[in-house]
Amino acid sequence: MSTTELRAHTIVNHHATVLAGETLEAFRRQLHGELLTPVSAGYDEARTVWNGMINRHPALIVRCAHVDDVIHAVNFAREQRLLTAVRGGGHNVTGNAVCDGGLVIDLSPMKDIHVDPAARTARAGGGVTWGELDRQTQVHGLATPGGVVSTTGIAGLTLGGGLGWLRRKYGLSCDNLLSVELVTADGRLLTASATENPELFWAVRGGGGNFGVVTSFEYRLHPVGSELMFCFVLYPAAIAREVLRAYRAFAASAPDEISSFAILGTVPAAPDFPEAIHGEPYLLLAACHAGPVNEGQRALQPLRELGTPLVDLSAPTAYTEIQSVLDGDYPAGELNYYWKSLYLRDLDDAAIDRLMELAAARPSPLSTVDIWQLGGAMGRVAPGDTAVGGREAPFLLGVEANWEDPGENAANIAWTRRVCAEMAGFSSGESYLNFQEPGDEFVRSAHRAHYQRLAELKKRHDPDNLFRLNPNIQPGE
Repeated sequence: MSTTELRAHTIVNHHATVLAGETLEAFRRQLHGELLTPVSAGYDEARTVWNGMINRHPALIVRCAHVDDVIHAVNFAREQRLLTAVRGGGHNVTGNAVCDGGLVIDLSPMKDIHVDPAARTARAGGGVTWGELDRQTQVHGLATPGGVVSTTGIAGLTLGGGLGWLRRKYGLSCDNLLSVELVTADGRLLTASATENPELFWAVRGGGGNFGVVTSFEYRLHPVGSELMFCFVLYPAAIAREVLRAYRAFAASAPDEISSFAILGTVPAAPDFPEAIHGEPYLLLAACHAGPVNEGQRALQPLRELGTPLVDLSAPTAYTEIQSVLDGDYPAGELNYYWKSLYLRDLDDAAIDRLMELAAARPSPLSTVDIWQLGGAMGRVAPGDTAVGGREAPFLLGVEANWEDPGENAANIAWTRRVCAEMAGFSSGESYLNFQEPGDEFVRSAHRAHYQRLAELKKRHDPDNLFRLNPNIQPGE
């Protein structure tokens, strides 16, 4: 939008307060990046997020080019009492990165990445995705634990914990944070680390985006070969119970180098799979070995010999390819997504039997029931060292409803809630922050013993709850 058009433009925020063109123009002049309104070119693209179920129309979008833009946007939002969303990669399932009638602080243009191979550290801007970071660190044979879909933003995933293919060898994404820079609700730019603002540093490692806009992340890096052994074998659902029992035994004694999943789903009509098995229900065992390929081949071989598979695509695989192997299952803007999770106390026979029944009742063939193997390095971090819960659990249950037709929203949401309700007896009741719908009850269950400490920090750093479009922690009394 031109300066003349912006001066003449007015918007109404979610409080029905008119923001005059002169006010908007004064704000725009402060920015290095773009200020978009509903009539701006590029507005519809900028308001679109990964989950196709989310269709929201903010009054303003600030495409931040520099940390100063973030400071100005936070100050403007606070002063104008604007509902405020923060967008990093725009990949979170609940769609909190965008809002109706408010302001979106969009970090996606902030893509700076600096890798120090000697110190084995990397600093990345708040708009960086895991694929972008992995490509830069792998140039030096290094990596930090990230997600399992390369288009996910580093920001949201890290602030909520960060489960990925290296979790059992090197911990969660947030376990590998060395420092962050963030803009708090009063517009201050702070550094948080083990030695500077340590309480705030504790909170951002698992407390989500409640405490400010994180503009950069500094990670510890680890030696990770350009090629690792990757297991990807699909078994027919008819033998899934027996395979899951064998997988449970395998997981109990697996070395830290192995991080694995068991996933119940339906074979898609994709060229990677033989046409004869398209539409067949499956149990997928997927695992990454974070060590030498020859060691990984030996260690993962038992997962490939638990029955006659539908297909076995296991092979030595480039790490960056492993990081993107699931990308095709989660296209941006094309599907509707609704996910929930539970940490499981165990994967006993009764839990397996119930999961099989619930998975068979999926309304959509695109949906999956995922069993994440936990433990290893992520389980050896003391519960109070970060704000992440559930570290003592051996497995995480992820219930992913993914579907195409918006007319089927109710059925898919109901199925997801039903699975979690019926599996609650096998769980401690805690949930993983990044796989969940918003709501006070969920947030309290995710944080459990940490909630009061987080609420006190929220009151200190964001007493008016400016940053509330997230798994929200209410400021303490």
